[in-house]
Amino acid sequence: MLDHIAIRWRLAVVSAALTFVILAAFAVVIGQLTASRVRSDFNNQVAAAVDDLSDRYSFHVDNVGNVDLDGPDPNLYAASTGAVVRVLQRDGRLLSHTKQAPNFGILLGRTAETAGYRVETRVRTVPVRHARGPFAVPLIIQYGRPSSVVEATVSRVRLFLAGGVLGGTLLALLGGLIVGRRAMAPIAALTAGAREIAETRDPGRSLPRSRADDEVGRLGRTLQEMLDNLEASRTETEDALARQRQFVADASHELRTPLTSILANLELLAEVLDGEQREAAASALRSSQRMRRLVGDLLLLARADANRTVPHAPTDVGQVLVDAAAELGPLADAHVLTVDARPAIVDGSRDELHRMALNLMENAVRHTPPGTRVHAGVGQRDGEVVLTVEDDGPGVPEELHEQVFERFVRGAGDRGSSSGLGLSIVRAVAESHGGRVDLEDAHPGARFVVHLPPAADEPETESGPATAVLPPEPVISVRVTE
Repeated sequence: MLDHIAIRWRLAVVSAALTFVILAAFAVVIGQLTASRVRSDFNNQVAAAVDDLSDRYSFHVDNVGNVDLDGPDPNLYAASTGAVVRVLQRDGRLLSHTKQAPNFGILLGRTAETAGYRVETRVRTVPVRHARGPFAVPLIIQYGRPSSVVEATVSRVRLFLAGGVLGGTLLALLGGLIVGRRAMAPIAALTAGAREIAETRDPGRSLPRSRADDEVGRLGRTLQEMLDNLEASRTETEDALARQRQFVADASHELRTPLTSILANLELLAEVLDGEQREAAASALRSSQRMRRLVGDLLLLARADANRTVPHAPTDVGQVLVDAAAELGPLADAHVLTVDARPAIVDGSRDELHRMALNLMENAVRHTPPGTRVHAGVGQRDGEVVLTVEDDGPGVPEELHEQVFERFVRGAGDRGSSSGLGLSIVRAVAESHGGRVDLEDAHPGARFVVHLPPAADEPETESGPATAVLPPEPVISVRVTE
């Protein structure tokens, strides 16, 4: 539970809890000692009062021989303390008492608690001198004070101690928050700086520096050193990647010229040779064509990595899809390929869009068994040009959904000689044209959807619907609509 609370609050709570335990233990001990002392003082006061009172009483004998009790008025004597006084003889005859004094009886011990009073009793024999001879009169003097007085004092002491414990705990909590906040201020500054670096992805920024040579200061300096090293490493990596991309782009560009010459010569040889020599030339021609395509893929990706764009022009994606389907026809491996191409103009590179459409359909053909339906379509939806390629095959495994557009990722069902660059090129082309590509759930099969922004000004064309001449096999159905 405490793991979800800020550290300064945890420090404050722990500090307040320790303070509470210490103060509570102190209050219990002091409360017990104080209560015992208060009760002892109260008892001593009652005992001293009854002793003082008993010393003040005496007897007076008049001329006739009557004996009268002389002493302080009990009501006046006990008025300031709320006490009660009773003076009795041995036979129980009440000689003097305060108003509304309870009847304690005469059988009380020296000290007793009765009727809500703390009662002290003294028995005193008062001598009397008389002409006929001296004699003594025994007196029973009872002095009592309400026990509620001392208990109220004890309660006030305990309440005061409890208030002190709570007050001390609150002060400890407040002090802990203040100290924790000041102690965590450098950490908060480091956190804010790290968050800013994470948002901007710029390790070149500097973290706040602490002047104190403590754990936090050393942590800040260590993090800054780590960021400096990361920045240096990133710079080195970016330089290396830039050199690598430039090399790939240059090498791919330079390879296109000799490959074109090789292809032309191989095509000529395939036409003039016969028998096994012709088959060998045709095989070399197919390998060279795959090499030319791989070089083109690498060049396209190198341009995308270097943020280089080829010139864009208004292009009909529907016609591009038809052309790509016509090119794929001889390699479709008996798939049922259907195309629904509606005119949709975008501002883009025809070659790159052609490569994107061809890669999507070729990807569907490669990952589905013969005879499977592959459908491609182009249209406009929600102000976007949408190119869709879907199939009835086994679909993309769930674990590859996040990686399918990465480079050199190949599915387990790939039956062709894929280089693993097809879908990464699709994404690169879509993004270079201001769009995106999504893999959507389809049952069964897989559905890839490319979203592209339409051209701002569509050119007026007088040409009719786009058409494509496709070989009779595999089965291909192309429907082009206005």
